[in-house]
Amino acid sequence: MNHLETLDEYFKEQRDEHLGQLKDFLRIPSISALSEHKNDMQQAAEWLLNSFKEAGLENLSIDETDGQPVVYGDWLHAEGKPTILVYGHYDVQPVDPLNLWETGPFEPEVRNNKLYARGASDDKGQVFMHVKAVEALIRKTGSLPVNVKFIIEGEEEIGSPNLEKYIEANKDKLAADVIVISDTGMQGPGHPAVCYGLRGLCGVQIDVQSAKSDLHSGLYGGGVQNPIHALAEVLASFRDQEGTIAIEGFYDNVRPLLDEEREAYQALGFNEDELKEEIGVSELFGEKGYTYLERTWTRPTLEVNGIFGGFSGEGIKTVLPAEAGAKITCRLVPDQDPDEIIEKLKAHIEKHKPTGVTVTVTEFDKGKPFITPFDHPAIQAAGRSYEKVYNVPTAYTRGGGSIPIVAAFDEILELPVVLMGFGLASENFHAPNEHFHLENFDQGLRVIGDYYYEIARFEKDDLKK
Repeated sequence: MNHLETLDEYFKEQRDEHLGQLKDFLRIPSISALSEHKNDMQQAAEWLLNSFKEAGLENLSIDETDGQPVVYGDWLHAEGKPTILVYGHYDVQPVDPLNLWETGPFEPEVRNNKLYARGASDDKGQVFMHVKAVEALIRKTGSLPVNVKFIIEGEEEIGSPNLEKYIEANKDKLAADVIVISDTGMQGPGHPAVCYGLRGLCGVQIDVQSAKSDLHSGLYGGGVQNPIHALAEVLASFRDQEGTIAIEGFYDNVRPLLDEEREAYQALGFNEDELKEEIGVSELFGEKGYTYLERTWTRPTLEVNGIFGGFSGEGIKTVLPAEAGAKITCRLVPDQDPDEIIEKLKAHIEKHKPTGVTVTVTEFDKGKPFITPFDHPAIQAAGRSYEKVYNVPTAYTRGGGSIPIVAAFDEILELPVVLMGFGLASENFHAPNEHFHLENFDQGLRVIGDYYYEIARFEKDDLKK
């Protein structure tokens, strides 16, 4: 019996047990953004540590940080073989609006072979799969083909503010040959993808102030600057009508798209008309000269995420508001630096702000972009494992979203990062009715187990960046 047959036998035998365990994990409301869930965060960390122990991992610890704890475990008995560092997170997004959930967000339920609950896809379900792949191999064969380390944090959904410091302080403990993260998606149902790059992120809030309090629009209107008008003028200056960002120097360090990458994306056969129908828009929009995939994977953006100010209740209130504001995020690509982009953004705002108002800019989330060449051996090994289980070619993609800590792993530990996810874009992560397709849960367990054997074929030097 080969290792894939061994894995298949074990996962079939244990499927109901494993789903029950995953449901227990999903019942814990580990929302890192809300302080009232502090005890739930600790409970989730302890649950995960116990699952490590049951799987056969060793050197277990719940490591405190200035925020939520990091859960660590390893198995290091494959002498001379490469070491895989598995990263994931046990925290989840808030659940609002609650009324849109068909069942409770922390009351897991299987419907139509989909597991519904907050965290089912992002990222508890995918973390759980890695733990169970290790468990299967240890219980069925007595060992692993490679060395494995797990580092699962509790603050990814709030930008991992304390993990970079933890990585710096624990470089020896986390030393490995490749980092594997399952927190991304597949190309589509039945179509696996290895993600080899992610966009970075920087976010700011712009606050515009005029008078010291709201003013009567009849007495003062036309004689005092309206901060909402001023804000609208600033926001309109950020992009031209074709979507090109007008901030001076914004594109200076953008890494050009390779011809090989462009050809690989074209080969995916992505249908833009189907996308328009799916999301309910009449036309797509963006930077000229690029396809939708190229715009969302390889080009930077600036988006207004929210605007506030003035009166928005029922009826009319004839007020000249004293203040207004907006929240903005930029998605960044290699080799853009978040700090440099924020400084250019601030300079642009200062240059374009109207008279009669003061403008302040407050910085929020920041994360650098990341890329591992898609022909790297660890990336291609993941593609082979997908193909053995799914029996279709693997797509090699970049992600439009951001996992800010990935770039820190890349820079601090200087290791190739392999993003092999099993979610689907339609699974409502970060939204009501989040769910996970269980066919990808079943097949993903086998892919992960096989990937450990694929990596075992390499010498450590083969995996260097």
